[in-house]
Amino acid sequence: MAQTAKTKWTLIGVVAAVIVISLVIWNQKRSNHNNELVIGLSPSFAKPLQVAAEEAKAQGINVKLVEFSDWNTPNITLNHGDIDANFFQHQPFLDNAKKETDFKIKAFDVGAATHVGLYSKKYKSFAELPDQAKVVVPNDPVNQGRALQLLQQAGLITLQQPDNFLSNLKEIASNPKKLQFIEVEGPQTARAIDEADLAFGYPHYLRLAKTADPESALIFDSNTDKRFAILFAVREDYQDVDGKLRKFVDIYQNSPKVKAALDADFGEKLWFPGWK
Repeated sequence: MAQTAKTKWTLIGVVAAVIVISLVIWNQKRSNHNNELVIGLSPSFAKPLQVAAEEAKAQGINVKLVEFSDWNTPNITLNHGDIDANFFQHQPFLDNAKKETDFKIKAFDVGAATHVGLYSKKYKSFAELPDQAKVVVPNDPVNQGRALQLLQQAGLITLQQPDNFLSNLKEIASNPKKLQFIEVEGPQTARAIDEADLAFGYPHYLRLAKTADPESALIFDSNTDKRFAILFAVREDYQDVDGKLRKFVDIYQNSPKVKAALDADFGEKLWFPGWK
């Protein structure tokens, strides 16, 4: 009987110990989750942020990077509160998104800005481009306007309002070669280059897709307007607890290792700091 009682209490002790250990582990996981900084991003921006995240970890900041393949979900997810910040859009894109939705999102700080180009795998100059050539442009209002301004810079079209970066296809004033436009989502411009005579493209997306040499554009934009720098965006009610996001952004903006990653991913001469 005594042995049975002893065994019983031994089992109770083991169960209690397991419960205590489980609670400790659960609390640790919950604490880690609460201390984790979650940032949504486009895959083309991943490597520099991964480098920054590694440096942040060494400083006691846990950063989780979540990749999105499109340009809609990052803002939906952020607005819903599932992530702390996102990094994929510039200010004109965010302004347009807020105009079309009820998103309560604001810029926290800025990252790198990149040049954009017009690419062709079939022709080496605009003079070779045939009449009714197929041209790929983004389908969102802001980046389509940016593409049209670059086509205007190349002398292929003119716009009703030459300086309007929100121009759309209906606002082309002249199109001597009768170019045929193919509208695709921004991230898909890098892959659509194989289906067209000419494509508007982002060097970092081309490098990621490995569909063309990012530095082989027939022309790059001459624009160094920092409004096209990629934003660290947050909800309007975001509270930067313990300054985690501020510290992470400071690492991104000032780390030599991050700069090296930006040079490698974008091309040393194809990006510039939006924060300077």
